Amino acid sequence: MLITLTCILVPVSLLTVWVHDIALDTDRYVSTVAPLATNPAIQDAAVHRITEAVDVKVDGPEVASDLAAWLQAQGLPPRAASAVKSLGPKIDDAVDQVVTKAATKVVQSDAFDTVWTQANRAAHAAVVQALTGHGRGAVGVSDGTVTLDVGKAVDQLKEELVAAGLTPAEKIPDVNKQLVLFQSDKLAKVRGAAHALDVVGNWLPVITVLLGLVGVLLARRRRRALVSTALGAAGASLLVAIALVIARHYYLDHLPPAVQSPSAAAAVFDTLVRFLRVSLRTAIVLGIVIALGAYLSGAGRLPRAVRGGADHAADSVARWSDAHGVHTGRAGTWTDAHRRWLVLAALLIVALVFALWNHPTVLTVLLLVLVLLAVLAVLALLAASGRVGPPRRAEAAESGGAPGPGGAAGPGAGPGPDGGEGPRKEG
Repeated sequence: MLITLTCILVPVSLLTVWVHDIALDTDRYVSTVAPLATNPAIQDAAVHRITEAVDVKVDGPEVASDLAAWLQAQGLPPRAASAVKSLGPKIDDAVDQVVTKAATKVVQSDAFDTVWTQANRAAHAAVVQALTGHGRGAVGVSDGTVTLDVGKAVDQLKEELVAAGLTPAEKIPDVNKQLVLFQSDKLAKVRGAAHALDVVGNWLPVITVLLGLVGVLLARRRRRALVSTALGAAGASLLVAIALVIARHYYLDHLPPAVQSPSAAAAVFDTLVRFLRVSLRTAIVLGIVIALGAYLSGAGRLPRAVRGGADHAADSVARWSDAHGVHTGRAGTWTDAHRRWLVLAALLIVALVFALWNHPTVLTVLLLVLVLLAVLAVLALLAASGRVGPPRRAEAAESGGAPGPGGAAGPGAGPGPDGGEGPRKEG
């Protein structure tokens, strides 16, 4: 029961850490969404929304008609005046191009990065409100819709247009336009769960590990229980990862009309759940690594063959080193005598480093596995050197069992060719 509960709680624990460290931590949230300011989809959506907010209106046909009437009064032929009147729509297009170009310049500048970061930092309280029902910020949350105020960017664009000589921009009123970032009718329903997850915070992963440890210790076959726990946790994390992919497709296929840019909505979704995805992948890889390590330490035919091959290779290297005068001395014999405890200590240290690592990734797991394999290889070589090195030969010689140089008997008594006592060396 404890092992089953552990497998279920592993992905839930990752979700609590994501909610606690990403959605409810201002600094981490701002650092998470900061790259969105340079995302092409977000920039295009911002240009479109800011252009709409500026709403510079020039009546092209009216301007063209006035210009044609004035030119005709100055002697312009009627046919030419008609041609001037037909330029009305093109004047509208030209104004729209000027506004779009200026908006693009604003959005792609460093100033927009600053506006984006400041707005999101101020908005974090609203994100907390979206998940827990408390707080308020520049990002508005209403009926499941999360919006970002782009008023500052509009003000900057107004200045850019006036500086570019587009005088109608001076009449742009102060606006408070909103860019819809996210919308879901399920947002209010998750507030209670999010608040509970926030209370649990980072304690649930610790509780989950303790439950799994107790479950393995109580099992009759502990090694098999450890393998089952690791694979079960990896499988549960894989199911949640698949569910996250399905949820992403479902959300993007059912975007509400308020979300004007599906690509921008996808960028926001992917950015907000990026660390959760990384955590799920890490849990999957870690579970497989633990299960594989537990299996290879067992008594099966394949694990024994793998360990035997590794020890044989270490013995071959140790004999080659000994033949070339490379010895480890008493360090090798001590390592050989305490190898099991040294291996256990290495495992505990690696596990502690992983537990204290801030948001580990798959690369972290692979790096720690490589370090552990290197440590185990060094211990195997030291132990093998202790088995074949000079100290062990000296101990054997003192007991009368070590061969002397050239294959003859060593110092002390030894049988002669005729079966009697061989010559002894004095002194």
